[in-house]
Amino acid sequence: MRFLIRVVINAFAIWVVTLIPALQVRVIAFPPGDTLQLVLTLLLVAVIFALVNSIIGTVIKVLAFPLYVLTLGLIGLVINAFLLWLTAWITSFWSWGLRVEDFWWGVVAAIIISLINWVFGLILRPEKKRD
Repeated sequence: MRFLIRVVINAFAIWVVTLIPALQVRVIAFPPGDTLQLVLTLLLVAVIFALVNSIIGTVIKVLAFPLYVLTLGLIGLVINAFLLWLTAWITSFWSWGLRVEDFWWGVVAAIIISLINWVFGLILRPEKKRD
């Protein structure tokens, strides 16, 4: 259940990023490209992004731990942008999916996606029971 909530939040965050035309990040929907196809495409891109982040992102973050310490965590922004770009690369094999035109705009998009995920994480975080 938690995975599905994270996927929906990621889909919403990716959709918000695609609404900003200056970022050069867009989602190409399944044909014929109606609203339902766009929502399904966003959900599928979010699933792929979640899988890439959980499998490849974990390995990269463990290997880059010294860089996290050295840069005080700022390397995480570049790693998240790389994972977003990797998701775009994976979906580029089909006629639908995420397109990131420039890596540095991908960094900005990753920052926005991280902020949206953080805000929703604060809102949807379950309260801890006190003894």
